[in-house]
Amino acid sequence: MSVIPMKAESDFSQTRRGAIVVEPGKTRVTIRLDNNVLDWFRKQAQEHDGNYQTAINAALR
Repeated sequence: MSVIPMKAESDFSQTRRGAIVVEPGKTRVTIRLDNNVLDWFRKQAQEHDGNYQTAINAALR
């Protein structure tokens, strides 16, 4: 396994450590979807400049 060096111009001075802040009203879940279903949502999102997770949320709603 080779190690890929970080770019010298990378600036991490504005980064923060700790837990990721989640929007109120959202809960992280794990769900298993068929590959073809996920591919379809990703394709739709890419064609319409959207987000596939948002599209799945809307379909489930």
